[in-house]
Amino acid sequence: MATDAKRPKDNGASAQNPGEDKTLQSFLSWCKEVRLELSEKVYVSREGTVADYGMLAREEIEEGEVIFSIPRAALLNQHRTAIHSILEKAEEGCAWSPCLSPEEESLKSQSGWVPLLLALMFEYTNSESYWSPYLSLWTDFRALDHPMFWPKEERERLLQGTGVPEAVEKDLANILKEYNDIVLPFIQSHREVLDPQKHTLELYQSLVAFVMAYSFQEPLEEDEEDEKEPNPPMMVPMADILNHVANHNANLEFRTESLKMVSVRRIKKGEEVFNTYGELANWQLLHMYGFVESYPSNTNDSADIQMTTVYKAALQAARTESERSLVVEKWDLLCQLDIVGEERAFVFGQSGSLTDEELYTSLKVLCMPVEQFKEFKENEGWEEAEEDDEDEMAAALSNEGIPKLSLPWRRLLGDSVTLTLQDYADKLQPDKELLGDRQAYGRLSSRERLALQLRYGQKVTLHQLLELTRCHSI
Repeated sequence: MATDAKRPKDNGASAQNPGEDKTLQSFLSWCKEVRLELSEKVYVSREGTVADYGMLAREEIEEGEVIFSIPRAALLNQHRTAIHSILEKAEEGCAWSPCLSPEEESLKSQSGWVPLLLALMFEYTNSESYWSPYLSLWTDFRALDHPMFWPKEERERLLQGTGVPEAVEKDLANILKEYNDIVLPFIQSHREVLDPQKHTLELYQSLVAFVMAYSFQEPLEEDEEDEKEPNPPMMVPMADILNHVANHNANLEFRTESLKMVSVRRIKKGEEVFNTYGELANWQLLHMYGFVESYPSNTNDSADIQMTTVYKAALQAARTESERSLVVEKWDLLCQLDIVGEERAFVFGQSGSLTDEELYTSLKVLCMPVEQFKEFKENEGWEEAEEDDEDEMAAALSNEGIPKLSLPWRRLLGDSVTLTLQDYADKLQPDKELLGDRQAYGRLSSRERLALQLRYGQKVTLHQLLELTRCHSI
């Protein structure tokens, strides 16, 4: 994981001299036993990496080289655990407790993670586990320091306006419900392998953070994406040691017999090998992985404007009761057409809008004259939608296109940005000054640094967008 606030590292430890770290030595020996093939051009270390364990190039690696190969038998999931048989029976809907209803007998959940988490609970607490050399790399999952482990007051104070506190509250509520409704009854019905005193809610929450930060999900084939549920997460030893940056130099490939980490560009001697966790904004990185990339390193960073904020801005701009009623009517139609939603957001990246169709249609409808809206509503938006070209919408909502929008569109978008900026505890300038003051920045805690980098990146994006709505070009 790449982070501005680097985690403390233990002294020594690398595959060049693994004897200095018995835990790492045990893991590397286990890798050989499971036939995980590691290129001699790389080594695992805690020194010279951006955070905790990482992988470094011992010598130059050319583009397209296989850095390591993991046989599928070495992947940890619900089918490769000592308790796989009872998990598979539960997944199939077989009765595992005569006291429970058919709905309660299933391990299905909103997250889809329960089978893997149960497998991890058992394996992590079993000293004789086949996976022990791998799982022993993490002595304390709370060291991941996800915002879910921060005190609520600190989380809300440091991350107000970023979207992270709201996401964490949903996570914590879902974790509690999932554990009490599904996991705990399952544990109580299988006391021969699981123990409610050992496999607690606290451990479950810690393992959720572990799966968030380190698991992988095999992508579906293109022709399966509309028909099948996403594949469940799995743990991929060695691949999860690699840290992330947006400008990564390696990528995990899913093949029939194995998974391979392949270089996507030349990697110099001494350079760290970075994987990618996806095109993720800093708020997503902090929420799910516990780190951020320093501004402006994350080329995938973005800022959100809640869809309801645009609705609020439109209502505030209405001057009469009839105009307010019209805004409400327009918003209701946008909701019915599934263009907008109460918990959805318009997303803006470095080059403009990343939710073109939704934003374009919303601005168009909310700014429509009465007669045009009546016609739009009668047609349920179909004729208008057919006229709007995707490329034209993207161009109109790019950084180059926004100044060319009509005044009502720019005014509504600008008012929405202003309302969004009011959600943050402080303005942009204090954050900018703090980032520029090395001594003051150095005195911040790791959490304060993470929050500052996150907030600043979002505010810069929003201020740039606000400026674009205030200028007009033809």
